[in-house]
Amino acid sequence: MRDITFGQYYPRDSVVHRLDPRTKLLISLVYIVAVFLCRTYWAFLASFLFLVISILVSRIPVLSILKTVRAVLFILLITVIINLFFYGDGEPIFSWWKIKVTWEGARFASFMAMRLVFLVVGTSLVSLTTTPMSLTDGMESLMKPLKLVRFPVHDVAIIMSIALRFIPTLMDEINKIMMAQKARGADFDSGNLIKRVKALLPILIPLFVSTFRIADELALALDARCYNATPNRTKMKVLSFNARDILALLFSLAFLAVIILLRIGIIG
Repeated sequence: MRDITFGQYYPRDSVVHRLDPRTKLLISLVYIVAVFLCRTYWAFLASFLFLVISILVSRIPVLSILKTVRAVLFILLITVIINLFFYGDGEPIFSWWKIKVTWEGARFASFMAMRLVFLVVGTSLVSLTTTPMSLTDGMESLMKPLKLVRFPVHDVAIIMSIALRFIPTLMDEINKIMMAQKARGADFDSGNLIKRVKALLPILIPLFVSTFRIADELALALDARCYNATPNRTKMKVLSFNARDILALLFSLAFLAVIILLRIGIIG
């Protein structure tokens, strides 16, 4: 759990860090759409190159980014197993009882694995290069049109920012509780699956108590500073697009265009 990097900010002086948060959110949206449109190995190779370029420009250590993959490794393994052994179409590689592995199933499983890894790494890059307050301002600015239908834009933006920010905090709380329980003789690493699940109960109850305590302290801190979600709040840093943001958006749109052309078969 210490390897989870969602919500953590990695301070660096890079081009990606200096981008407007709205630009990074739009690029991440374009990237997610492009990854879901990938249907060939050439398309996944283009997505991989786009991701590598983004990581190199952000100047964030590769190991720090790959920790996000390690955090979802179990989900990745389950996804690959399900798609590999239960995809019925295609020429079979081998079959045993009701389990059949096909070439098409292996191809589909590899696509799902790459898609999940690319999505996790790509979206984590946004939080690693953007502070929680900048993300809040960016989300609020992008959702401004929803104010026309009386949607609480600022409330939703601050809730999402707080949730993102407190993911690593909750992970630290879980680690502290697990260490305290191990010091009292708790065993989380041995036994079958049922015993391990039961061993997690002494963690969940203190975690819920700690979570409500943190939420109460945060609410009191906001109230003590007279914080409210009034529509006319001023900001210390005013967001503004520049040439760097326009070039980054054009680069992401060019990447999306390549993926679309690969999908419809014009290139590749």
